[in-house]
Amino acid sequence: MAAAAAMVCSCGIYKKYERPESVQADSLLFGEEYVTSDTVSIADMGWKELFTDPLLQGLIGKALENNTDLRAARLHVEEAEIALNTARLSYLPNFNFAPDGGVSSFNNYNGVQSGPSWTYTVPVVASWEIDIFGRKTNEKRQSKAALEMSRDYEQAAVTGLIASVASQYYTLVMLDEQLRIAVSTADKFSQSVDVLKAMKDAGMANEVAVAQMEGAYYQVCAAQQTISQTISQIENSLCTVLCETPHRIERGTLDGMSFPETLRTGLPVQLLSRRPDVRAAENSLASAYYAVNASRAAMYPSLSLGGTIGWTNNAGVPVSPGGLIMAATGSLLQPIFNARANVAKVKIMKSQQEEACLNFQQAILNAGAEVNNALTQYQASQARAGLREQQISSLSKAVEKTELLMRYTPTTYLDVLTAQQSLLSAQTDLAQDRYDMIASVISLYRALGGGQQE
Repeated sequence: MAAAAAMVCSCGIYKKYERPESVQADSLLFGEEYVTSDTVSIADMGWKELFTDPLLQGLIGKALENNTDLRAARLHVEEAEIALNTARLSYLPNFNFAPDGGVSSFNNYNGVQSGPSWTYTVPVVASWEIDIFGRKTNEKRQSKAALEMSRDYEQAAVTGLIASVASQYYTLVMLDEQLRIAVSTADKFSQSVDVLKAMKDAGMANEVAVAQMEGAYYQVCAAQQTISQTISQIENSLCTVLCETPHRIERGTLDGMSFPETLRTGLPVQLLSRRPDVRAAENSLASAYYAVNASRAAMYPSLSLGGTIGWTNNAGVPVSPGGLIMAATGSLLQPIFNARANVAKVKIMKSQQEEACLNFQQAILNAGAEVNNALTQYQASQARAGLREQQISSLSKAVEKTELLMRYTPTTYLDVLTAQQSLLSAQTDLAQDRYDMIASVISLYRALGGGQQE
């Protein structure tokens, strides 16, 4: 009756992990125009489909091949695979070859010395723990969950690496555009300085006007140096990611970059299957669930079978030339005095399971927030870029007209300087807005789980 009761109580330790009903993903995303159930989703695109620049594709390929962090993540996967195979092998009996021998001599009661006596035993010893209450089963499932966690970590490393390379590459492209704008503006300011000097010689301008325009010119030249320094630093950082010595990074232009015109996120519930960090959090919860079951199983009896087969010449009395020996044993171990320790371990495992469940729920919320932030950033930067283009068009006309007015009317140089500086600021901001659009696509790619990996 006690054994039957124990069997009934232990039924729960054989159940597989199931996702808690409290986990919901239906309300993670807002913006119906971006949520779709069809297959045309940025989450279904591979990185080569999303990042079509051949120079960028080459850099990402190098990073995936050489990056040390990614290689370390792959080694973690191999370690987890070995641990799982070890857990599977624990179901099989253990066989050990354990030969031993000895020599002895003794005096009889008449004081006569006997010759040495040689004894030996050449056995093969087997032991097998029968998994009655599922301890080994739960340990195996826990190892499998750990393997899935390591694979999720590897995918997260791949996704993060791709996003990092792409982000730094497009940052360089954006800075190239800003540097081009600064160089062009410096040329225009230099021409304005020459015009003002000529007008001063003709009595149409004063020394203050020339000095103010020269100051603006030198300010733009200083900005060029700052941009060039930033470009060099980012190139060095990208080379580090590629595991290469510092060198110039070949890249395209900002005008040549293209991305899907329409962004689609897919169904919110897909975040649970694509996001590696969400999957890792759930696998951590599954591992904690199986750890609770394994600790519960330790409270029940353990049954072990053993046996020995071999050859010996020592069967109580030395025999010659020897004989075959066979033995079989069985043992049943039921914890008694350490039961309190086992109960405490179960409580600890339950607390860790609840903690893992909270982490899983928080990972889902973080995933939804990141997707929504990326979509909001894309919408805002797209709107800003459109407005900025109109602003640049208006400011370009203002610069052209104020330069003409300065030459042929009493218009002051301050109008020209203000118009040129406003145009420079708007052009620089437009390059930043266009980069922000690209960065939002990269963020969305990463937030959706990195798309389909090659």
